[in-house]
Amino acid sequence: MSTRSAVRPDPAKVVPMAPKAPNPPELLSKYLPGPTALVGSDDALYERHLVFDRAIDPKAASARERFEAFSRSVRDVLASRWVATKNTYEQQNAKRIYYLSMEFLIGRALANNVTNLLLDPLVKQAVKEKGIDWLELLEQEPDAGLGNGGLGRLAACFLDSMATMQLPATGYGLRYEYGMFRQSFANGWQREDPDNWLRDGDPWEIARQHEKVEIKLNATFKLRDGHYEVTPNRPSTLFGIPFDRPVVGYGGKTINTLRLWAAAAPDYFDFEQFGAGDFVGALGETLQAESLTRVLYPDDSTTAGQELRFLQEYFLVACSLADLVRRFLRHNSDWNMLPEKAAIQLNDTHPSMAVAELMRILLDDAHLTWDHAWDLTKRTLGYTNHTLLPEALEKWPVAWFEALLPRQLEIIYEVNRRLLDEVRLRFPGDEGRVERISLVEEGSTRKIRMANLAIVGSHSTNGVAAIHSKLLRTTTVKDLAEMFPDRFNNKTNGVTPRRWMLEANPQLANAITQAIGEKWITDLSQLRNLKPLAEDAGFREVFLAAKRDAKAQFANWVKSTSGQIVDPHTVFDCHIKRIHEYKRQLLNALRIIVVYNRLRENPGLKVPPRTFFFAGKAAPAYRLAKLIIKFINNLAATIDGDPAVGGRIKVIFLPEYNVTLAERLIPASDVSNQISTAGYEASGTSNMKFMMNGALTVGTRDGATIEMAEEAGEENFFLFGLTVEQVENSRAWYNPQWHYEHEPETRAALDLIFSDHFSLDEPGIFAPLRDTLLVADHYMHLADLTSYVQAQDHLGELYANSHEWARKAILNVASSGKFSSDRTIAEYTTEIWKVESCPIP
Repeated sequence: MSTRSAVRPDPAKVVPMAPKAPNPPELLSKYLPGPTALVGSDDALYERHLVFDRAIDPKAASARERFEAFSRSVRDVLASRWVATKNTYEQQNAKRIYYLSMEFLIGRALANNVTNLLLDPLVKQAVKEKGIDWLELLEQEPDAGLGNGGLGRLAACFLDSMATMQLPATGYGLRYEYGMFRQSFANGWQREDPDNWLRDGDPWEIARQHEKVEIKLNATFKLRDGHYEVTPNRPSTLFGIPFDRPVVGYGGKTINTLRLWAAAAPDYFDFEQFGAGDFVGALGETLQAESLTRVLYPDDSTTAGQELRFLQEYFLVACSLADLVRRFLRHNSDWNMLPEKAAIQLNDTHPSMAVAELMRILLDDAHLTWDHAWDLTKRTLGYTNHTLLPEALEKWPVAWFEALLPRQLEIIYEVNRRLLDEVRLRFPGDEGRVERISLVEEGSTRKIRMANLAIVGSHSTNGVAAIHSKLLRTTTVKDLAEMFPDRFNNKTNGVTPRRWMLEANPQLANAITQAIGEKWITDLSQLRNLKPLAEDAGFREVFLAAKRDAKAQFANWVKSTSGQIVDPHTVFDCHIKRIHEYKRQLLNALRIIVVYNRLRENPGLKVPPRTFFFAGKAAPAYRLAKLIIKFINNLAATIDGDPAVGGRIKVIFLPEYNVTLAERLIPASDVSNQISTAGYEASGTSNMKFMMNGALTVGTRDGATIEMAEEAGEENFFLFGLTVEQVENSRAWYNPQWHYEHEPETRAALDLIFSDHFSLDEPGIFAPLRDTLLVADHYMHLADLTSYVQAQDHLGELYANSHEWARKAILNVASSGKFSSDRTIAEYTTEIWKVESCPIP
């Protein structure tokens, strides 16, 4: 909850000014007619929800019941603006943005909605009046299990920016009942438990049963032994039930919608089976249908898991297109207007079936000609690519299309025939190019290349950082970029400063506002006005005090939630990302072992005390990633048990990394590790959050970190390691053994691992790391280790000079304005979507 006021919006601006918060008595009248109170009387919203929703005495309410009542009260407050937003879009027949994403990592909603509605003063007064423990209340809300990593968090930031910028937009996703999993550790190993985030319901969502859509498949499917069994050529029907969540723009003027689809079967109950005692079979179709949206990220190491993911992706696309086309037809009878009224953005490759599905609608339902339908499809769709990893560029077996979506497959084949005719015309005799561009990958199992389909069927393909977009064009899809050069562009990612500064870091936000005013909240470029203050000793001390407060608060929170003791006077050195070899958590662990060895050999060595924080989940089937987690936890236990380094260094792997944890840790962090192998990270967004919260970055020249260093100046970053070009040019001859043989600290670190120093009770358990590091080392850990250690040494020397450290950190904050999602969305809006703001009266 924030208590900052703000400045009134100017609807003419793409990025409005922040509205000034009225006094508490005026706040509710801004949203609700009549003399309505939030709390404090029998007729107040909070008390009424406790009594009428739960039928309990408010004094006897549990913490969860108080949270639900408070959340529903806030939803009541925003409801009129939500209705007004939808009505305005309908009345003006505005061109709309439809953002399709398999993930929306939205985090908790209560504090964020209070902040964006500018209800801070009113809530602060209500909490005091009722004696409500606000932090306890917030802890009752689970993080929504609708996403896992940066892809979903980016989508959530984009929704926030679109609403704040008063853009007519709808997010489309799936209503997963279970998130990826809840992570804990047992003997150092990752343990995966169900994340049933909807177990107690969600006070923010509204089911719209009357707006359900019908989805037809060319097959039936049954659950048998936990797997889907598909019977082709027996058509079946699913229903998509929309559940709407409000997306509150800062200032509370625009309330957009995130629409999530849940799968359901037609009304069905087999009385004969029920009467015969087959109670599960009587509800078989319902259970099978509902299982489609039961789980985020089914295990894709199995064919059954991949088939379910395939069905999920089509279900998202089919439901969303049916919904938006229905909306379009309410106000438009001319199909030529579709690109003028709808901009559909595909967030990564997952919704690529939208190309074939939109063509099916235009050909079969609207009865347009092929050329007409193809022109409208391309002009309506845009595609964002988020990865350079080949395994993330989805390819689905042709057999699955044949069984479930034969009409869409026919359309894909015809698109491909016309495409390859054009390729042969432009590049005669180049059959290698024809094969690479083809939408169909030939082989023992024929597959459809979904990224190729998205590129060919849209008018725009963008990467998410300058280096990523360059590599996408010159390496990953080089042939398609040469075929359609005008379609490729870059939109460097950004994050919302409302959640990641104003809400997450009130100490720093308050210091910034006192120094330069409040305009930065919706125009992050205003942070450049902090640059002169980096030279001001008084402001540097204010900045350092805000960091100390954030660290103390984080230490208290960790102690209260997990019992772990963290010294807030140590350097908070953080590496928080999903666990993957290319993100190189293993490189960080090797660096820590180098420091550990130095301290064991020289106890008097002067280094600032550090706490090394790791957080992130490994995919359940990713065995090496899970072994890396185990190794880091064993490393932590060994260091804790070694009196030679006690109090000097400490390693903590924080379980269950999610938005809430990031909101607490990032403001407290001193050091941000962005150490992916150059050329593998598309962009990153945690790097931006760390930067704008005053952490210094130790990083490779990869993803958006390159642009961050350009903005702040490389002298204010700690860059190290091979460049993209060096990685590629050395790939053929790189030999990790050379580093082992010629770098004493590298050899000592590896020898310590393989002597079972970190696994005395489990000898040989880390043997697979030998192949990873000394045989293959595909991600070049050893090539970058010495350079990484040197960069960290320089950083440690700087930390000893607190005011010089603060100066560089302030310059980082002052240079982070480019990395607001408001800037990114403004670029999408003007260069891809061609959508104008639609202020709500």
